[in-house]
Amino acid sequence: MLSINCKGRLITFDIPLVMGIINTTPDSFYKGSRKENVETVIQTAERMLVEGATILDVGGQSTRPGSTRVPVDEELKRTIPAIEAIAHAFPNAFISADTFYAKVAEEAVAAGASMINDVSAGSVDDTLLETVGRLGVPYVLMHMQGDPQTMQQNPVYNNVVLEVFDYLNFKIRSLTEAGIKDIIIDPGFGFGKTAEHNLQILQQLDYFKKLGLPLLIGLSRKATIYKTLGITADEALNGTTVLNTISLLKGADILRVHDVKEAVEAVKLVQAFKYSSKNKAAL
Repeated sequence: MLSINCKGRLITFDIPLVMGIINTTPDSFYKGSRKENVETVIQTAERMLVEGATILDVGGQSTRPGSTRVPVDEELKRTIPAIEAIAHAFPNAFISADTFYAKVAEEAVAAGASMINDVSAGSVDDTLLETVGRLGVPYVLMHMQGDPQTMQQNPVYNNVVLEVFDYLNFKIRSLTEAGIKDIIIDPGFGFGKTAEHNLQILQQLDYFKKLGLPLLIGLSRKATIYKTLGITADEALNGTTVLNTISLLKGADILRVHDVKEAVEAVKLVQAFKYSSKNKAAL
């Protein structure tokens, strides 16, 4: 059974988990996720925990395509009060800090976070990986081609599944050398990938289980859904549930989502489906 150690507390993956997204930003691509003051952060955190989220992922930097990078001081102002407030109000909650800055990671863990989720795989701040290793917290390793400012400008792969897999496999070595013991992998849906690339990865998602690490999937309300359907991000909840269900059937361990209730329901139904199938096979 896969597990990670979050500052002395264990998370196991016998059943897939849900990570709720809390953005302390004014410009995240889905406006419904924007929480610009501590009061709304606490309200959102409480609702997500009640609905069944295991992890709350707090970020202060929009990484949507074409976004402008926020400097470290501004990100600290946005995220640290939010993390402190959540940790105080819900001391048993698992909090993830969505950042690529070492200073933010360090202050976030001091404030109550017990996991770092980095879209850059350590490429923005070259001290981040050693910082995470020293802090002794789990790390989400994500694949991205390019950076948020340029990543959707004609991304090209010969074989997107193999190239993403090889990248993650190579980076795992760098993480272990930096002292990071608990690693979660994320193929990076929408980060330097076309809709076709994303669907190819989804089709072969179980291939990433060969890495032997928990697999996080972040498809919630993304362009692959709303552009394929000809709708907006605001209208993409149903499409998100469809692709999350496929992800669960193909081995996802964590669903990173804006809408916790629907994701938890998907987990419950897929688990019931798998259990029913096992019973039938035993007859």
